[in-house]
Amino acid sequence: MTALERAIARPQPVRAFSATSPLDGLRRRSVGPADVLAQSVAAVAPTAAATTVILLVAGAAGSGTVLAVAVATVLALLVAATVNQFARRLAATGSLYTYAARGAGPVAALATGGSIVVGYGFISVFSLLGGAHYLTMLLARVWPGVDASSALIGALLAEAAVLAVVLARGIRLSSRVALVVEIVSVTVVVGLMIALIVAIGGIQVAVLVPAAGVSPTAVAAGAVLALTAFVGFESAATLGVEARSPLRTIPRAVVGTVLVAGTLYLLASATQVAGFAALGRDLSSSTAPVDDLAGAMGMGGLSAVADVGIAASFLACAIASTTALTRIVFAMARDGVLPRTLGRTHSRHRTPIAAVRAVVPILTLVPVVVVAAGARPWAAMEVVLVVSASGYIVAYAIVCLAAVRFLRRIGESTRRATVVSVIAAVSIIACLAVYLVVEAQAGNVGVWISAGVALATTALIAVRMRRGAPDLDSVGRYDVPVAAQVLGGIPAEAEAATPGDGHA
Repeated sequence: MTALERAIARPQPVRAFSATSPLDGLRRRSVGPADVLAQSVAAVAPTAAATTVILLVAGAAGSGTVLAVAVATVLALLVAATVNQFARRLAATGSLYTYAARGAGPVAALATGGSIVVGYGFISVFSLLGGAHYLTMLLARVWPGVDASSALIGALLAEAAVLAVVLARGIRLSSRVALVVEIVSVTVVVGLMIALIVAIGGIQVAVLVPAAGVSPTAVAAGAVLALTAFVGFESAATLGVEARSPLRTIPRAVVGTVLVAGTLYLLASATQVAGFAALGRDLSSSTAPVDDLAGAMGMGGLSAVADVGIAASFLACAIASTTALTRIVFAMARDGVLPRTLGRTHSRHRTPIAAVRAVVPILTLVPVVVVAAGARPWAAMEVVLVVSASGYIVAYAIVCLAAVRFLRRIGESTRRATVVSVIAAVSIIACLAVYLVVEAQAGNVGVWISAGVALATTALIAVRMRRGAPDLDSVGRYDVPVAAQVLGGIPAEAEAATPGDGHA
């Protein structure tokens, strides 16, 4: 018997590991690389974003639409590179919230947690509204006399039912459904874009990047809107407990998602700008640019197929964003920041069921009330997107700055990492400031809702800190190896569930 065989057969006792992880309850190491990638891709929902957010970018950037998308792609890559400084070192269900805690302490963690919860929550509402909007358009094709309001509410309730079932059943089901949906929808939309480019006779560079008339302020505002098309690219990090080889697969998924999405957005923006220029029309005046272009080019049948893909992509985005949101709520509950009952998991499916039960009804109620009040889905989506973008970008900025301190504290700081982190943080905050000013001047009430949410979040953080400032060890817990994973591992303490860690 070799020394290795003897070591395996009679391992030395190792007592340095606990019986359970601080995030015990989720199904550990059950999700493969494809599922991890699917989580981020679905949260970004590139098909839906390529056909809707580009329209909003055009409204802000005008002739600088394609340039704004290119700037946003670079900014997203800078933020992704910084997020990966943490993702390569920590497996954390809390994602950006946990990263901020490890890098800059509890106050930064609470600010990031509040911001990213707002971001995921409002982007989920945005996605549900978008999916209902396109489903209603499809229904109107076959039933011209249908009541739009009733159809929208029915579509929202149907989406919510799917959302609840998929989230309760587990990440493997949700991620694989989302991945299949996105692959099909991206294929359909790319095919339609290529057909449109052929129909308009190609794309002229002068149309995409005019030599004059491009406002830097407008490009900056458009870049932030375009950046919202990337938000959620980091959501794979919420699978830190459930992913296999998380320190390798999650960073790859984060950067890969940005690259794939950026390529699609550049193609979509170029096609739409060139197409509307060829028609002599203003892109920002449309509410369904792909449908309008397809109809003008005699491809109405293809536009209907694209609408199916877009609606499905919105639903996939809602599933992935809510998946990430519930895991962050779960992580904050385990840390004691939120009520500990929200940290309970399902005994069979090993999902954060308490967080799902708390979050899904709220996310359903908001868009239903908005539609029932008579608001048009597209107008509501423009408002919701401002709030979501503000939450995401503030969270990204805090994490970028926290990365500098984190790397210094662990003795792994480099000049390149510091420069990238600082440039990313300063750039996205500057763009956000310009964007909020532009949207305020345009009368978008989402700016004031964002301000109200920011004030409320600040007040809640102040109250939480006055009640007893949590220390670094109690906030931002991440997954660690347990005794059962170690050769010869013997739990350092008797296995017992801490308060609030039980299963539902």
